[in-house]
Amino acid sequence: MSKPIVIAIDGTSASGKSTNSKMVAKALGYVYVDTGAMYRTLAWYCLKNGIDVHDAKAVAATCRKWHVKLDCVEQKVRLLVDDYYPEKEIRTAETSAAVPHVAAVPKVREWMKKEQRECVQFGNLVMEGRDIGSHIFPETEFKFYLDASLDERSRRRASEGVQENLAARDQRDSQRAAAPLMIPLGAKVINNSGLSAEETSALILAEIRKRLPEAENKV
Repeated sequence: MSKPIVIAIDGTSASGKSTNSKMVAKALGYVYVDTGAMYRTLAWYCLKNGIDVHDAKAVAATCRKWHVKLDCVEQKVRLLVDDYYPEKEIRTAETSAAVPHVAAVPKVREWMKKEQRECVQFGNLVMEGRDIGSHIFPETEFKFYLDASLDERSRRRASEGVQENLAARDQRDSQRAAAPLMIPLGAKVINNSGLSAEETSALILAEIRKRLPEAENKV
């Protein structure tokens, strides 16, 4: 049985990770994994159950106690909590504000790494996040790092109706002790400031297809 292929797409906030990961997964017929949604699910669960997201020990303990499982529906992996997927709840402003706090907890990132690596049970993956190529699947041959100018990323957030201090978020992500945001070793860096999503995904797909036969021969 061949080993599943993992396409790692990392990058800064509003760099187009989600849009392009979905487009690439659809084009290749791979399973899409949004690791950020997993952290959002934990943040939502903490808020729902009165767990202080600023209390690292309490948040870490939650990972040992909550009842969750990975599920794949329509080629998308989800993290179910008590067999429920809080699709809308994890996208609220309150949950968004809590995510950076739970994501910075080292024990949480350890737990997430184990769960996220288990996603290969569903087949070939396109996985987006901030530490996929550097921490979750450092062994994959397919690593991409998306970025864009701060002004461009801020415009994208504003067009979504979201006001976020991206410079501060970048700093938090890159300076956290556990699995900080960085350009993974061997990653292809794509600055898509002047590119559409279609143009960006075309660049990613061209690179993948160029190297895919070689990678498939190794597994």
